[in-house]
Amino acid sequence: MNDEKFYDKVGKLNGWDFTHIESFSEGVKWDFYQEVINSCLKTDVLLDIGTGGGENLLRIAPSLFFLVGIDLSNSMVETAQSNLQKSTIPNVKFFQMSSAELRFPTCFFDIVSCCHAPFSATEIAKVLKNDGWFLTEQVSEADKLNIKKAFGRGQAYHQTDGVLKERYVHELKEAGFSDIQSFEYDAIEYFKRPEDLLFLLKHTPIIPDFGQDKKDFEILNDFIENYSSEKGIRTNSKRFLLIAKK
Repeated sequence: MNDEKFYDKVGKLNGWDFTHIESFSEGVKWDFYQEVINSCLKTDVLLDIGTGGGENLLRIAPSLFFLVGIDLSNSMVETAQSNLQKSTIPNVKFFQMSSAELRFPTCFFDIVSCCHAPFSATEIAKVLKNDGWFLTEQVSEADKLNIKKAFGRGQAYHQTDGVLKERYVHELKEAGFSDIQSFEYDAIEYFKRPEDLLFLLKHTPIIPDFGQDKKDFEILNDFIENYSSEKGIRTNSKRFLLIAKK
């Protein structure tokens, strides 16, 4: 199943509501959307790529003049539209759109953000104003490494850690971005209950096709037994942040 179909299926099942998962991390070095706010002015127009259910965009809306969120998945955009309608926020719009083909005017946005979604550096350079900022947080290859090792498979499991970051930095340079800053962290993440971890594995592609083989649940039970502590079930959350100026 490709990513678009996967996310559409999951979005219809649970509305992309991960808020009831009980987890916490030690060693997180930044809050991505706070970094976005730190880089913008009240007069700025922002594009958010891979906006999901739009919760983060709605949260930071008072800090900007106008915000646009796009996502490849129709079900995610439907969730975002529903969240927007429930709010009283007037300066946000959501659209279904691929990041590989941004259908906006040239040099339209002051700032572009992208959290845990693929992007095209050339497309972003096209729609971003000169002296505009692009910020992206991405999942590193070594994220949830002990889980992937337990299952012997997983998202980017056989890829060298750091390759994605290097690729994106190169693509941004090729697209004309300068002053590219790079940051990363590898935090310890704890899930409070087995059902929290089970929900994550069922509703994200960390372990492809999780649950289709009954052995997956045996592996999960062993993993929980091996990595449980007073704080919860331990894994890791590895992220990198790129901040680039056009």
